[in-house]
Amino acid sequence: MAPSLPKTAQLLTPQKRDHYNQLMNIPIIATKLYIPPQRLKTASRSRLIERLNEGLPRKLTLISASAGFGKTTLATEWLATCKQPAAWLSLDEADNDPARFFTYVSAALQTVGVHIGAGLLAVLQSPQLPPIESILVSFLNEIALAPHPFIFVLDDYHVIDAPTIEQALAYLIEHMPPQMHMVIASRHEPRLPLARLRASGQLTELSVQDMRFTSSEATGFLTKVMGLQLSPTHISQLETKTEGWIAGLQLAAISLQGHNDAAGFIQSFTGSHRFVLDYLIEEVLERQSPSIQRFLLRTAILERMCDSLCAAVLSHDSSAPQQHTLEELERANLFIVPLDNEGRWYRYHHLFADLLRKRLINNQNSAVSKFEVAVAELHTRASVWYENHGLDIEAFQHAAAAGDMERAARLVEGAGMPLHFRGAAAAVRRWLESLPAQAMNRQPSLWVIYASVLLFDSQINGVEAKLRSAEAALREAEPNAANRDLIGHIASIRATLAVSQHDAESIMNQSLRALDNLHPDNLPVRTATTFALGYAYQLQGDRAAAKQAYISSLSTSEEIGHFIVSIMAAIGLGSIQEADNQLYLAAQSYRKALQLAGDPPLSIACEAHLGLARVLYEWNDLAAAEQHAIRSVELAKLIERSDRFVAGEMLLARVKLAQGDAAAAVATAASVAKHHFEHQTLQVAGVQVLGLLRQGNLAEAERLAQTQDIPLSQARVLLAKGNTAAALALLERLFLQAEAKKWQDERLQVMVVQSAAFYVHGDTSQAISMLRAALTIAEPEGFMRIFIDEGHVMAALLSEAVAQGAVTDYGQKLLTLFDARTKAQVNRKLNTRVRTSLTTAQPLVEPLSEREMNVLHYIALGLSNREISERLFLALSTVKSYNRIIFDKLHVERRTEAVARARELGLL
Repeated sequence: MAPSLPKTAQLLTPQKRDHYNQLMNIPIIATKLYIPPQRLKTASRSRLIERLNEGLPRKLTLISASAGFGKTTLATEWLATCKQPAAWLSLDEADNDPARFFTYVSAALQTVGVHIGAGLLAVLQSPQLPPIESILVSFLNEIALAPHPFIFVLDDYHVIDAPTIEQALAYLIEHMPPQMHMVIASRHEPRLPLARLRASGQLTELSVQDMRFTSSEATGFLTKVMGLQLSPTHISQLETKTEGWIAGLQLAAISLQGHNDAAGFIQSFTGSHRFVLDYLIEEVLERQSPSIQRFLLRTAILERMCDSLCAAVLSHDSSAPQQHTLEELERANLFIVPLDNEGRWYRYHHLFADLLRKRLINNQNSAVSKFEVAVAELHTRASVWYENHGLDIEAFQHAAAAGDMERAARLVEGAGMPLHFRGAAAAVRRWLESLPAQAMNRQPSLWVIYASVLLFDSQINGVEAKLRSAEAALREAEPNAANRDLIGHIASIRATLAVSQHDAESIMNQSLRALDNLHPDNLPVRTATTFALGYAYQLQGDRAAAKQAYISSLSTSEEIGHFIVSIMAAIGLGSIQEADNQLYLAAQSYRKALQLAGDPPLSIACEAHLGLARVLYEWNDLAAAEQHAIRSVELAKLIERSDRFVAGEMLLARVKLAQGDAAAAVATAASVAKHHFEHQTLQVAGVQVLGLLRQGNLAEAERLAQTQDIPLSQARVLLAKGNTAAALALLERLFLQAEAKKWQDERLQVMVVQSAAFYVHGDTSQAISMLRAALTIAEPEGFMRIFIDEGHVMAALLSEAVAQGAVTDYGQKLLTLFDARTKAQVNRKLNTRVRTSLTTAQPLVEPLSEREMNVLHYIALGLSNREISERLFLALSTVKSYNRIIFDKLHVERRTEAVARARELGLL
């Protein structure tokens, strides 16, 4: 079994976290020492280290010099003497992918005790990253919790040219907590706000002038480290010719070892650094044994090397061990870099590797090469090794480099899971973009892969064109099982596109076509199709079928590790549970989806945030509901051509209504309505009607409810207008429809409005009966806002029901949740009844005042003195005083006697 890679081998899915934990026990990078620092102690080197130490209180240290000037050597020598722990990340060109870059950054930071959560690691490997700022905020928050100061080194930063990463690093440096000091080693000055850092005194810089070897350092290196017996004149000539360039001195020294004519070699050693390097590579390679030359050239295609991988690349006979060769190269200081402490993984110095690859290509084009092996064949051998060791992303990259389209396509498709579902979407897309259309026409699966990658990148506009190209190519291909599976895959992608458009008919047709053609073993696509089919059932109102489809797709996706479908299926299942009034189960499903989506989450998690916001709103946790709704809107706006942000905005509008700000709610709904998202029209209009009714704008509310044909909104308008008979007739029809469809959420909603309608109609007995039935359904799942949002009518009805002992403690609890404004409305209506009773018959010597009647009414409801004080906004002592006055006027001594006497007199 091959040793674990020193860097994370793949961008990890949540299912690979155990493998990730194993990888985290291996150093990210050890060192790239070419000149052992302990063997070269000089005064100028000590001064450089002192400058590095002096710069620690600042934010950034920049070591900038051309290749071969010892940037890495100096940094590692400094860190060896520095008391602060250090995280080290050596970069290569592949790290220009933001997801890969930040995955490795997080792994490096963990080596110095900065905890990076598994949720963040999950989102980093997702096909669509959230805004970089949100990732950086997570990093910064964790860095701020670091228990001690530390140094973070980015080596070979010159390979980074991605603007996203450059901007992110600038943001990171600007907001960096004081615990962290960053060091950047680069061949050129990075595109960072260096001028601002210089001006603020936050930058320490070492340049080429600082890094050059002095004459004394050159002498020490050539004689003590490299063991050469050279005269001072020869040393001075070499130092002058290399201009203190450390790599040049090292290469010259390697070439001079065993050279009979040192003076002649030094005399011929001329030219610029690049030409010098080319010349010395010739000298170095030519002086190696044929077996070492063959090893160096053929393994140059590898980013990292271990024993068995080198053996596989060198020969079809991969049983010949190569560990001894790696160790020999390390002992010879031949530009090989150990990547772990066990001596298992190595890589070449980047500059040396570049030149080896150049020579390899030149040999490929030359008929006189002694080691001629097709470069493509070397990449193929590497690809086979990586695939055999379960490292499919690396296997794909080498297959692509070999130009083996068939192999690369097979690896992308994956035996159990397509590669772009496993964090390689960017790499796969780059490969596909490089292929000519003619090549893809010969292999139609590539068009389908291309469409699938675009879909997962949320680049919806380009998907259909790729699918049509695939179909055109398939018309020219022979019918077989593989091509039939492609036809099914095409239909599945179209079904997913239709999901975003809420087109139930298209989803259904394409999903059924997909399932009819897909191979039974193609579980990733089949489970995605099953989810889409579930959404079609839900749109059609068949909630039972939708629930079954979601459960099936969730089970299969979890089994095969298709975490994106797992997220979507969990959200779909939560929406069905919510519709079935199972709020606790729904919240559990939404939270599961958020856990899978990571932190910061994938954009598709907008639906989970929205579902949880709805549940929390119903539980009257308005602050938490608002936060989840805001997050939902933020994530939804990242999805191309999506209307999902509308639902989040409407939830926020309902929170505004609950807080008494009807104007803001109406304004929000009106603003969103301008987008004309057809699937969201009824929801937006429903919120608008609620807001208009709160504002007393009955005419506009009625117009909107009629225009959009929203029956429940129409019923509310009829109640507001006092036409209770018409409202009750309409509500009865809606109740029967909900019963027939077995739609539990709508049934409960209608029951609540019906109870309020009966109360306004004057049928208190029927109102309380309906309210009791609704409370029986609502109490186990904690429904609250469904009652509270009906306002003062529901408050008055609950008061009546509590007074009659017709409801449980849950009804009393709901009554306490109405806000002061609603309670005031109830009190005003109560005062009207009191005044009526005062003007009719009150055979008391001294009649009760209006306020005393209010207190008496609440005594009859069974409220304690403290509860009455809260309802009437009176001091507790004042309520007790009213009690004594009421008892005196009624000629009684206890509460129960007061209530009985008041009923006799017709006061209650």
